[in-house]
Amino acid sequence: MKLEELDFGAGNLPVVVQEEASGEVLMLAYANREALERTLESGCAHFWSRSRGKLWKKGESSGNVLQVQRVWVDCDGDALLYRVAARGPACHTGERSCFFRELEGRGA
Repeated sequence: MKLEELDFGAGNLPVVVQEEASGEVLMLAYANREALERTLESGCAHFWSRSRGKLWKKGESSGNVLQVQRVWVDCDGDALLYRVAARGPACHTGERSCFFRELEGRGA
């Protein structure tokens, strides 16, 4: 699929970030067209920060860069999967993955 075929809808696509080597899901973020273009040009993950309202390069302050190996597109062209080599923790808390807490109270 080509960049021009993506459905940016409201301006941002959800991006699932997965460690290439292990398959571990590291984080969920969002990318607008500019963030995706910068990611493709540089090989480093760029995202759109919804809370700060600006573009950011993952690791620009922490040094924990996500080196993008491959970018996959879902069937509808409105979500992305970045397969990465993580250079340090992905989560701003210092955890390897942003998904380190299990929801309590599951039925079954």
